[in-house]
Amino acid sequence: MNFGARRVTLPAITPLSLQKRVIKVFNEDNSSRAVEVERGVSARDICQMFIMKNCCIDDHCWTLFEHLPHLDMERTIEDHEAVMEVLSSWGMDTESRLCFRKNYAKYEFFRTPLDFFPDHMVSVSNETNGLMDPSQLIQTFLNSSMCPEIHGYLHAKEQARKTWKRLYFVLRRSGLYFSNKGTSKEPRHLQVLAEFRDSDVYSLLSARKLQGAPTDFGFCLKASESGSSRNMKMLCADDQQSRTCWITALRLLKYGLQLYQNFLQPHQKQKASPMRSISESSLVAMDFSGQRSRVIQNPSEALCVAVEEGLSWRRKSWHRFSSYGSPSTSQGSMMSMALHQTQPWFHGQLSRDEAQRLIIQQGQVDGLFLLRDSQSNPNTFVLSLCHLQRIRHFQILPVDNDGEMFYSLDDGQTRFADLVQLVDFHRLNRGVLPSQLRHHCARLAL
Repeated sequence: MNFGARRVTLPAITPLSLQKRVIKVFNEDNSSRAVEVERGVSARDICQMFIMKNCCIDDHCWTLFEHLPHLDMERTIEDHEAVMEVLSSWGMDTESRLCFRKNYAKYEFFRTPLDFFPDHMVSVSNETNGLMDPSQLIQTFLNSSMCPEIHGYLHAKEQARKTWKRLYFVLRRSGLYFSNKGTSKEPRHLQVLAEFRDSDVYSLLSARKLQGAPTDFGFCLKASESGSSRNMKMLCADDQQSRTCWITALRLLKYGLQLYQNFLQPHQKQKASPMRSISESSLVAMDFSGQRSRVIQNPSEALCVAVEEGLSWRRKSWHRFSSYGSPSTSQGSMMSMALHQTQPWFHGQLSRDEAQRLIIQQGQVDGLFLLRDSQSNPNTFVLSLCHLQRIRHFQILPVDNDGEMFYSLDDGQTRFADLVQLVDFHRLNRGVLPSQLRHHCARLAL
């Protein structure tokens, strides 16, 4: 009897070498760490691993970046993206890097959308009276039935040429368009520049230097699955706020609800956790000196109480220190002066340009700050602070009062026993600054 051969199709098996891969992750000081990852590992998984290994606080701002050194540009790798898929778009001889650092602006537009979308750049097709509350603004991007539109002038680099041309652009769900007739939005005048569904948006770090752009606020659209720099759409905004608006809108239109779920996920886990989170708005100055405690609402009184408590605490510390046979005044002063060096917001010998670069890298949200030594004036310090996407630098001067050293931001009108007290006070009170201190620029050794 003749039996016919039966064909059996076996399921495709991915080689073990392709299921796992050793990757290298860099941080701001150019140090790196090699880790082995599996094929389905997401960017959030990598961030969580480094957070746990370094026992640092997870404030949902740690981010994985894709950095392309040969083009000097980078992008935020979204939390849900598979890291192996990102690496698969790199060429064999690439110098591309994965970088791990803070990005406070990653989801800040969900909290304060009006800071990211200026009124003159945004319109919605079914908008009735020209007014929109912040929650509706974000909803237009998340709701596929609505048609948000970003519009304004951009400089575009012409293909195969080094010249840039200023054109009026319109961003819609269907793609990015430019008008060939002034600011006209009529269909016959709009030409498509790029469909962003299969592209990633990058910030150009040296647009003026490397690409000859008219400003430093460049960005580009690059095909997600292509390691080549060909067919990249290079664009340049007039200022930082405009660039942030365009990049944020492109992220929202591409990922939609997935981006919102990424934003909600850690907060949902936090609600399920028995640990209690404390918001900055719940922190208030209190007076416990009387029989009943009370909230101090007057900032001037709060400052006086803070200074007095700080001096009292330091006197006790100096007394304990001097009980071991050390001179209390000189040793105590040295201890007080050295307190700030142990703080994560103090960056020592950091130049003005390096401070600005670090703040830009970590998100340029209101209240992002760091303290550093002054390079132009010895024995003084500088507070570098971001407000309205601009970076300002405030000099902190030492003030001698009857032999005791204080620090001041306003030529001695308000004085603090040390830099730690100055920072703690301005976390709760704006004082002479344009905004409260909210987030410090952090560096993490991998």
